[in-house]
Amino acid sequence: MKKQAGIIGIVLAILLSLCSIQSLVQAAGFVDVPSRAAAEVNYLADGKIANGSSATTFGTDKTVTRAEAAAFIGRALQLDGTKRTTDFIDVGAGSFASGYIQSAVDKEIFSGYDGGRFLPGKEVTRGEMAVMVSKAFNYSFGGTLSGAAKALTSRGIAQGVEDGTFGADQLLKRGDFAVFLARAINPDFRLIKTDEFTKTMWANVGDLNVRSGPSTAYASKGKLTEDEKVSAAHKVGDWVYIKSAEVTGFVNAFYLRDTETKSATSDPRLSKQTIILDPGHGGTDSGASGYGILEKDVVLDTSLKVNELFKKTPFTVKLTRSTDTFIELGDRTAFAKNNNGNVFVSVHANAFNKSANGTETYYYGASNTANTADSKLLAEKIQVRMLTALQLKDRGVKKTSVLYVLKNNTMAAALAELGFIDQAGDNEKLKSEYWRNAAAKAIYYGILDYYKAKGYDVDSLYEEAK
Repeated sequence: MKKQAGIIGIVLAILLSLCSIQSLVQAAGFVDVPSRAAAEVNYLADGKIANGSSATTFGTDKTVTRAEAAAFIGRALQLDGTKRTTDFIDVGAGSFASGYIQSAVDKEIFSGYDGGRFLPGKEVTRGEMAVMVSKAFNYSFGGTLSGAAKALTSRGIAQGVEDGTFGADQLLKRGDFAVFLARAINPDFRLIKTDEFTKTMWANVGDLNVRSGPSTAYASKGKLTEDEKVSAAHKVGDWVYIKSAEVTGFVNAFYLRDTETKSATSDPRLSKQTIILDPGHGGTDSGASGYGILEKDVVLDTSLKVNELFKKTPFTVKLTRSTDTFIELGDRTAFAKNNNGNVFVSVHANAFNKSANGTETYYYGASNTANTADSKLLAEKIQVRMLTALQLKDRGVKKTSVLYVLKNNTMAAALAELGFIDQAGDNEKLKSEYWRNAAAKAIYYGILDYYKAKGYDVDSLYEEAK
């Protein structure tokens, strides 16, 4: 009887354990998630990062596809998931993942295949997952599968398989992908503990929620007071993983600053914005000319003046060229992308057989760009300021589908034509130091106007150009 009672006790314990596991999984509404993945799947479901393959199943044992992986990672990083036309012939605008796929490709987390294909239904291997996660979370991995595998195993995000290798060629199931992604987001799930809290930051506001995950969908774990010092680790999209004396969790980066003393502007987001200034032509390419001056010289001088104005602000500003050098068009857009630009402004001067005059600004208006509205807004703001400053004919804000540096950019982008260098009246202003200063201030103000329209606090920065 004692032996039988012992067996009954063990069975009851197992049943209770299974009930406990089932109730944990049921919190996310899924009935097919094993205990080893339950906490991680629930975590992603709570943050609306992962969803099921049906109303009641997660599809744990189904192999994850490239489209699903892009959607999971895109939601985790808060990328633009709006369904839209993509660069790929096999991803239509109606695809559930089209927005996330294009956004992830723009961020260089994913890439396509020959023939303009993305292969959204292609099954993902463990090695490919390691590369995706390494790119998404900015892990240094040397561009190799083995490097990516090491980046994940060293952080306790993944481990090897039974044969002692990483199993890079093995196909990956949805449940396992969810586990790896949850561990990358939140170190609480990792197999080993590493101290990532190497940066000091301060809270800009009081009563600031510290959440269990990187979105407002996650519950608050505690609060920070205004100016409270915290230790910061990694970022997940716009959220920072922090630790205070009382609580550890995620805070939106908008509400944190890098300096103990608040900057002159009340908007800390500006220090995270990069403006790319692109003086057209240069070197062997002189651009248009007229009355003894060259377009390449006029636009370089004007752009350098704009740069000087922005040096007094929290913005980061990068120039595609700062000297009289020739830059290929493709290198200009690559420079903007590699420097994580948020705004791109190309500066030019016009010419048309001495028969045209005035100021105009262009933006790329093809239907398949996610930046059309922002680019148009930027162009409009710059055009208004240039008209006031230069007092030339208004040739308007124009939509284009051909200008390379606009068409091939991945950010809000505008091209400003200051005036016609081969028209006598416009030329007088383009060759004048006074009017080039005026043009520089106009571009500076126009960019500030754009940010103000986007909800940024830039009021204190207008004084910098006076």
